[in-house]
Amino acid sequence: MKALSETWFADGFIDFELKKYTLLAYLQEVNCYFNENKLYPQLADIIFHYNNLVAFRENKKFLQEHFPKKLSGVQLEKLQLLYEQIVEDDELMQELEGIINFAAGKMKSTISSGTEIYEFIEDKLTIFPVGLLPLEINEGYFFLSEGSYRNTRVYQYRLSIFEKHDEKYRSIRTEFIADWQKNLVNTYENIKSELIRNRSDLPNPAVYSIEVDLTYPVEETLLPIAKRSLVRYIS
Repeated sequence: MKALSETWFADGFIDFELKKYTLLAYLQEVNCYFNENKLYPQLADIIFHYNNLVAFRENKKFLQEHFPKKLSGVQLEKLQLLYEQIVEDDELMQELEGIINFAAGKMKSTISSGTEIYEFIEDKLTIFPVGLLPLEINEGYFFLSEGSYRNTRVYQYRLSIFEKHDEKYRSIRTEFIADWQKNLVNTYENIKSELIRNRSDLPNPAVYSIEVDLTYPVEETLLPIAKRSLVRYIS
């Protein structure tokens, strides 16, 4: 997918029709992915751009406050200078405001389409522990099963906490381990026992099962939603 730059709405020649064409081409690609029920990384990307537009419109130092990891200091300085130049030019400012208002409305509509899919799938997820949980649950495994539940994807996970603007957040890192065919022999309990037997780094792991009776793209949709849901479940 052809990505938008972080400052696409103000890059180069600020012209409503030109920026409208750029935006609509980007949204068309995003919607194509959503129509295939593929949410990531497109949903996260468009939310990022939408937040950029809204924050710029509200005249905040939004880049430094909200997106320090994605934008460099040069880009931050560029946008600050750009804003100072534009506010002194009424005609240019009106053109930019028109671009931002139009783009924010279009992006919000597309985001709604993506979040509807996300919430529908999230509502169908079932999470439960496999066996007894240890006291330490920030590291372990989770099993992801979809559709008929015949195939179980096993992942190792690790939760960590980071601080941002005096608030604490949880993040999750995962590693794909293997595919298992779930049957009378390979029950969740037996898969857990095999993991403990063959992987000495986690002798007493927390193990969770995540099931959904739907078939959706795993990497682009089910896995990202499962990971976020597991973080909330554990938290």
